[in-house]
Amino acid sequence: MLNRVTVWGEFRHEKTNPRVAHIYPEGMHEAIAQHLRRNRQLQVVTAHLDEPEHGLSESRLANTDVLTWWGHLAHDDVDDAVAARVCRRVLEGMGLVVLHSGHF
Repeated sequence: MLNRVTVWGEFRHEKTNPRVAHIYPEGMHEAIAQHLRRNRQLQVVTAHLDEPEHGLSESRLANTDVLTWWGHLAHDDVDDAVAARVCRRVLEGMGLVVLHSGHF
């Protein structure tokens, strides 16, 4: 059985800081996902803030066993309904790995 992982990131630094864009041209979330994809037991997808529903629709979350969350710059841009949806899934048993300053 594959473990389904969604790697979420703001994808803001990469769009506003040329140095960060050079290091992470596809986004930090994709760099994390590429590393995780080396493990054949993981099915890894990415999502970011600028996608519809921040890439975290009901369907996406229902098909996620573990969510990694990289937040730093745009915490206030996360829609409350999406945050509540993530919270509900965590309470239902979805794993959550909070990276960097996602604790805000």
